[in-house]
Amino acid sequence: MKLIQVTDIHLRERGEPVCGLDPAANLAATIADINRHHADADLVVFTGDLSDDGSPASYRLFADLLESLIPPHRLLLGNHDDRTAFRAMFPDAPAEDDFIQSVLDTDAGRLVFLDTLDEGAVGGLLCDRRLTWLDRRLSEASGPAIVFMHHPPFDIGMPPLDGVKLANPSTLGAVFRRHGNVRHIFAGHVHRLCSGIWNGTAFNTGRGTSHQTAPLFGAKTFAVGFEMPAYNVILTDGASMVVHAQEVG
Repeated sequence: MKLIQVTDIHLRERGEPVCGLDPAANLAATIADINRHHADADLVVFTGDLSDDGSPASYRLFADLLESLIPPHRLLLGNHDDRTAFRAMFPDAPAEDDFIQSVLDTDAGRLVFLDTLDEGAVGGLLCDRRLTWLDRRLSEASGPAIVFMHHPPFDIGMPPLDGVKLANPSTLGAVFRRHGNVRHIFAGHVHRLCSGIWNGTAFNTGRGTSHQTAPLFGAKTFAVGFEMPAYNVILTDGASMVVHAQEVG
């Protein structure tokens, strides 16, 4: 099974730059690259910050750009997104219990898509309703589970980003431990390519298609970086997994 993770698009109105870059052009180039090299992907997962300002115009632009994407896709929300504006533009996007969360059962296991948006906050949150939903959905899984989310529950060694991760990682970890079937986490938010293990669960993050985070380890303030946009190519059969970072140049 081939999955694609694209994250941190940060669209505004067409032609409006973000950090001096054109996020729409970057997304268009990313979609063209996916179509060229990975048209056979089973699913493309966009892990949040689809918009930079949560505006209706940014979601209209996103919908326009998505029309050319060949593989099917699933959309998640990040802290820059607006749940109401998103749902107005994408009323058919899978959602359960009033959140942009859902599951998809595949030959490689159950894919779980989480809504970590805590409106008005930079950091993320999984409230009791969302955790209860997740607990139920993991209990139903007959095999391994792969979780996609915007806010990582783990630190990556960069204090400005570690301070705005998921606000309640211990409660999420408790749900994972109760079921023991989550094999991998894919997150966005940090605008960095990194991987590791959190409480026994492997993880990857994505660099994003817009601006990146400068690799200033130990810095006390966030700094913008300008590395090449990238997305993750995930090859898995449920028992094993390989993740490639595909740069778009």
